[in-house]
Amino acid sequence: MAQLPPDVLTALEQAVKECGSQVAAAKRLGVSVSAVNQLLRNRYQGDVAGMAERVRGEFMRELVRCPVMGDLGRQHCLEYQGRPLVMSSPVRVALHRACPTCPNKRRST
Repeated sequence: MAQLPPDVLTALEQAVKECGSQVAAAKRLGVSVSAVNQLLRNRYQGDVAGMAERVRGEFMRELVRCPVMGDLGRQHCLEYQGRPLVMSSPVRVALHRACPTCPNKRRST
């Protein structure tokens, strides 16, 4: 079973302390409380790499260079990648075209 890298686990633990609870930290990450709890106990069976990217973006303030949006937090990059195409939004169309070949694209593990 994959585990969070030590620096990411430390950042998540610190975030839970600063947020005041696992509930608040989970809300900021946009994931369930049980996911945060399992990550902290190294028992998460989902996409650990994806969760590490979320933690890096939200709590470690990792930035990426988006060809459409410019510099933005890693967590926002992941959110944009998952959004459906909306033809009435020029930004969403540009993201739909750019994301598949972007070096920041989330890789399947």
